[in-house]
Amino acid sequence: MAPEPPLLTMSGITKSFPGVRALDGVDLDVLPGEVHCLLGQNGAGKSTLIKVLAGAHQPDDGTIGWRGEQVVLRSPIAAMRLGIATIYQELDLVEGLSVAENVYLGHEPTSAGFVVRGKEARASTAALLKRLGHPEIDPGRLVGELSAAHQQIVSMARALSHDVRLIVMDEPSAALDPDEVDNLFRIVTDLTAEGVAVVYISHRLEEIRRIGDRVTVLKDGRAVAGGLPADSTPTREVVALMTGRNVEYVFPPRPAPRDLPAPVLEVRGLSREGEFEPLDLVLRPGEIVGLAGLVGSGRSEILETVYGARKPSTGQVLVDGKQLKPGSVRTAVAAGLGLAPEERKAQALLMLESVTRNVSVSSMSRFSYGGWLDRNAERDAARKATRELSLRPDNPSALIRTLSGGNQQKAVLARWLLRGCRVLLLDEPTRGVDVGARAELYAVIRRLADEGLAVLMVSSEVPEVLGLADRVLVLREGRVVHTAPAQELDEHRVLDLVMEGSPAS
Repeated sequence: MAPEPPLLTMSGITKSFPGVRALDGVDLDVLPGEVHCLLGQNGAGKSTLIKVLAGAHQPDDGTIGWRGEQVVLRSPIAAMRLGIATIYQELDLVEGLSVAENVYLGHEPTSAGFVVRGKEARASTAALLKRLGHPEIDPGRLVGELSAAHQQIVSMARALSHDVRLIVMDEPSAALDPDEVDNLFRIVTDLTAEGVAVVYISHRLEEIRRIGDRVTVLKDGRAVAGGLPADSTPTREVVALMTGRNVEYVFPPRPAPRDLPAPVLEVRGLSREGEFEPLDLVLRPGEIVGLAGLVGSGRSEILETVYGARKPSTGQVLVDGKQLKPGSVRTAVAAGLGLAPEERKAQALLMLESVTRNVSVSSMSRFSYGGWLDRNAERDAARKATRELSLRPDNPSALIRTLSGGNQQKAVLARWLLRGCRVLLLDEPTRGVDVGARAELYAVIRRLADEGLAVLMVSSEVPEVLGLADRVLVLREGRVVHTAPAQELDEHRVLDLVMEGSPAS
């Protein structure tokens, strides 16, 4: 029996921008009903390739074949009309519109040539949400009121509202907890069973094993491997192809047990009604404490309340024994707290500003004299802080938006180093960061702790919490259900705890 012809072929795709050759003769073929995983470090060319496929970029050279015929994708609308839908990591939803309005934006249901708004669109959207396993999402609710995970589902519903034959998913699991990831994989399996193909991009190599059929690896704008079997290609080989070197996917060693100084941070009976129950926590200089739990367990809310971005219902936050003013970020920062939030692009970075300004923004008073800003001193201080973290490129004038995810995160960390931060709060520190850069970030965080910084971190990836933290608090539905040294836990134990609960210990 002859093999089924490809649904999509991209041959010799080349794309350059001023000073950068983003794609250099890339080939990709996708079969009907398969999950084809696209891997590569940040800057490898993945985003440019999928934008070419989505019609958002026009290639300088190369051809695209669709269902056996050569096509030219002049716009995203042209790609969608052929049956190609793209769900980007940075979701392009309109927060001020309802779920149903977003799902049918640009192709609203019609009757007798007139646009039908309201009941029909909501009913169709409800059917799509049910198909995706989320009937609880209200089609009439504003998208801006939804969680990141539910916004991801809305983007998928919008893709399915068209007659799609291929869906591109860019880091679809980044904001999802384990249950949501399982639901995502169920959706992908159902789609491929219907003959829909999926191009799946993820930095989580364990996901590739679970969901992928074949793998194409990009490096420096070239496809260095294509069509590798996802289930049998060794992880070490994939990482070596992505990075050009062998990378041990391990965490830096923990220091030997030692007597730590007096606590720098104490949390006493801290709670927020409806988000998390009273919490006690002690954090010492040189210690990394991790919070593990599912999305919605209160992890991020705890960090933001400690930081003063949310006002607690009860309890106290103390630094060096002195109570901080509740709900005051200014007080927290002045006391030496710094937060690297989960959504760094939206909540931490000034995307149109330089690396220098992003690093110095919390320390501007150091460079201001009589109303004048000493830009040389600002630049020199920022460069010193970024060099300590090996931020690349070593160019303080570079716009922060041009940096990879890993280097953007380093810029956030450099900001707090420059500020003289003593307690660093990390929310999903490696979200959207590739394998090689993750190893560098792990080493940076461990080194900062070894130099006396106290770190409180949240991650949805249990292996990350267990591999980096010294001590772990396991959360379930806003309550600490277990506390233990990280060495005494494993992934299965933590998942059992967050799913079933356990008496606090």
